[in-house]
Parts: sequence; structure tokens; C-alpha cells
Amino acid sequence: MERELSHQHHTKFKSPVTESKTVKIIFITIVYTFLILFLLMPLIAVFSKAFEKGWSSYLLAVSHPDTLAAIKLTVFIVIITLPLQIIFGVSAAWLFTKFNFRGKRLLTTVIDLPFAVSPVIAGLVFVLLFGSNGLLGPWLLANGWKVIYSVPGMILATIFVTFPFIARELIPFMQNEGIHEEEASLTLGANGWKTFFLVTLPNIKWALFYGVILAGARAIGEFGAVSVVSGHIRGMTNTMPLHIEILYNEYQFQAAFAVASLMAFVAVITLMIKQIIQQLDHRLGKRSK
Repeated sequence: MERELSHQHHTKFKSPVTESKTVKIIFITIVYTFLILFLLMPLIAVFSKAFEKGWSSYLLAVSHPDTLAAIKLTVFIVIITLPLQIIFGVSAAWLFTKFNFRGKRLLTTVIDLPFAVSPVIAGLVFVLLFGSNGLLGPWLLANGWKVIYSVPGMILATIFVTFPFIARELIPFMQNEGIHEEEASLTLGANGWKTFFLVTLPNIKWALFYGVILAGARAIGEFGAVSVVSGHIRGMTNTMPLHIEILYNEYQFQAAFAVASLMAFVAVITLMIKQIIQQLDHRLGKRSK
């Protein structure tokens, strides 16, 4: 009887994957081949080219005043845009998951717009709006505000291309969480703000961190929209990707790859942080159960 029950148990929970070991090996080979060709080898090429003339040449390239200015501007744009993205992302997720209103589906589509629109087109739109011959440009210039070919325009372009990331991480997560804990908190007498900071925010913290990491990485690596509105003023409106392009066009290949290696290093660190966050979320989720 026990053997029969055991056989029924294993039959019931049998894995739906019935392919042979050969098929499994083929798929593994395809995946690892793509990873090696399109991820690992390019990274190795970047770092090997960056260090081909030795550490002294590498340090000279990354410590050049124009490179340092590009790094500082990139960090400054990220510092400005991320808090705004957090405010928008959390607000949008709260709006979509806690309220029903007209135009909800349309607003969801609008949030996804930067995923579909080319960043270059986004940059051109900002030029049409805020350029010297644009709709708002003459008025802004008359009042001492220069947007295009300056840092404010670059910040606006970066906000446009990055604002879906946090919202898109939080919305499905908060939908799965439901509103039961918030309702319980409100029933016990807590107001809306207290409920948000003591109940909602702790529940979404890992998804929020993950969205912030993605948005930050996108802001650091943005090229198209920022390139259109920056003006490429050396030492003033060049972010790291724009500075790499200038160095490459001037045939300073080792210096270009040296700066590119910094961005690649940031990308690797970002992936490591993402993996750590996922592991922490998984462990804490198991403990809570």
C-alpha cells in the first residue's frame, strides 16, 4: 500500500519536462554560446583594450580633467533624477493599485511610452519644446532659463527615458500584495501617511530598490536623448557615454575604452547588487512564511 501511494505521489508531481538529455544540452549550449559571444567577450575586449598600454596610461585617461568632468556630470544627473523617479514611481504604483479611475489603461500605456519611443526622438521633442526656436524656448531664454544645450535639458531627457522603470517594478508587485494589510492598518486607526510608511513601504522596499538600480543604470548609460539636447560642450555637457564617443571619434581608442571600462564596471556592480537584493528578498520571504 505504501509503495502504491508513493508511486501515485511521484506520478502526480512528475515534472512536465519530458525532453531528452540531448535537447537539454542543445538549449544549454545555445544559451551559453550567446552569453559568451554577446556579453562575456565584449566585456573582456573592453577591459583588455583599456589596459593594453598599462596602468599608467589607464590612470592618465580616467583622471583627465574632461573625463572627471564627464563622471561628475553623470553622477550629478543620476542624483537629481533618481529621487524624482522614486516619487513618481511610488505615486504611480499607489495610484494604479489602490484606486479605480477613468483613463487608467491609457495612463498605463503612456507610462510605457519611453520603452517604445526612440531616445533620439525624445531628445528632438525636447528641442522642439525648449529650443531657442521652440514653443517655450524664447520665453525661457527671455527669463534667463537655458534648457537645451545645458544640464537642465539633459536632466529632462534622462527623466523621460528612465521614469517607467520604478513604476513598472512596483505596479505588478503591489497588485500581487493586495490591499489587505493597508485596510487592516486603517481599521486600527492609522492615517494614510502612517499606513504608507509603516505598512506599504516596508512591503515594497525590495522591489523599490530593484527599480532604483535599473533606473540608475539606465540614467548612467543613456546616450541618444542626452546627446541630442547636450550640445557636446567638452567639460560642461558631456556625460560619460558622450565623452566616450568624442574620444573614439578623435581616435583616442585606449582612452575611450578606459572610460568605457568604468561604465562596464558599474554595470557589473549593478548586476551584483541586483542579485544580492533578489537573494535577500527570497530569504526573507521564506522566513516570513
